Amino acid sequence: VLAGYPVGPTDKEYVLVNNKCQCVTVTSKFVPSKENPDEEVLQRNIRILVPLKARENISDPLSPLRTTFVYRLSELCKNCNPVEIDLGGAIHQAQQGNSCEEPQTCYTYDRNECYSSPVPLLYHGEVKQVSAALTPASCFAE
Repeated sequence: VLAGYPVGPTDKEYVLVNNKCQCVTVTSKFVPSKENPDEEVLQRNIRILVPLKARENISDPLSPLRTTFVYRLSELCKNCNPVEIDLGGAIHQAQQGNSCEEPQTCYTYDRNECYSSPVPLLYHGEVKQVSAALTPASCFAE
């Protein structure tokens, strides 16, 4: 069973995971088998874009550059959105993923999130820390 959405209107390839925080896209499509061209096999493609100028702390532009990137397929594919299921005539809420309480590691800005960072502001001779919104960056290096 394929779940996801088509890459393009005429494409037979489906996007299964589009993780903007870690710049990973997982797609799948059926292709002819190499052993038997009359059969089709499921081919899965994993595309990883490594953000070259990512910081250890994405909200702090002065933090050191990130040098280690860890990708776990089980974490990329987890779905923490609750769904309603019918069990014996009673509706229950269930989560499709486990460890949903743990924060997701983010190597770049998720365009669906808003990030802020404290910025020093000199006001009437006194320095105050104010929260400033940061503009989300793309997965590509500048």
